[in-house]
Amino acid sequence: MNRQPKILLVGCGSMGSALIRGWLKNGWSQDDIKVIDPNEAARSVATSLGVGVTEKPSERLQVDIIVFAVKPQVLTQTLPDYKKLVNGDRIFLSIAAGKPLKFYEDFFGKKASIVRAMPNTPAAIRQGVTVLVGNKGVNSAQRASSEALMGAVGRVAWLDNEELMNAVTAISGSGPAYVFLMIEALSKAGVEMGLSLDLAEELALTTVAGSGALAASSDMSPAELRRLVTSPGGTTEAALGVLMKNENFDTLLKKAVSAATKRGRDLA
Repeated sequence: MNRQPKILLVGCGSMGSALIRGWLKNGWSQDDIKVIDPNEAARSVATSLGVGVTEKPSERLQVDIIVFAVKPQVLTQTLPDYKKLVNGDRIFLSIAAGKPLKFYEDFFGKKASIVRAMPNTPAAIRQGVTVLVGNKGVNSAQRASSEALMGAVGRVAWLDNEELMNAVTAISGSGPAYVFLMIEALSKAGVEMGLSLDLAEELALTTVAGSGALAASSDMSPAELRRLVTSPGGTTEAALGVLMKNENFDTLLKKAVSAATKRGRDLA
């Protein structure tokens, strides 16, 4: 497929609108994107981005990829309307958490080309990461199209084993919330130490963002970077002594990731 694939986006919430912005910045024409969403506010967002809005799926729609960006709880009532759009070339790509490929095959058939994707919220600034897994109906060209689609909002990786998708969701899908919580906690600690809220938030936010950028650009591992900034007998060592005592920090994060992974299985 030499041209950019035509897209039908089902759901234009936070992630859906982030995807549209990424596609437009990566060469998609506004004419190549159509949106379906029952919510008037979401349709207004789509219109403000210059893409077309349609009320319901039609076999006359000329689209190559249908992207489902709706909550997993509403998929059962959403998907039946799209069964008539199944053909050998069209890709059905879903970013809904928890639902396995078999769930979609039960609606569209095993011969349909189905891709399951898990992006994260930094996609809104094209700094996200999306993990993809496809069923046996996805060929190499469709794989490339799916990768280009999600690569518009950040990095892309593929899984061979779909069972790992719940762990992916727990790490990168839910991960931004863990980082935001850390920024909140650091800010509150700064205020407790006498800093103004504005300064504490600025310090916490900039430190987390800068540290992430440093880790991403460095050849050193996170553990090596941590040791580099930890002087013996210094302030950082004192703080890490609290966080790492009896592996408290590691244990807490493992429990959080385990809970998110389990919830992903429950949503299946």
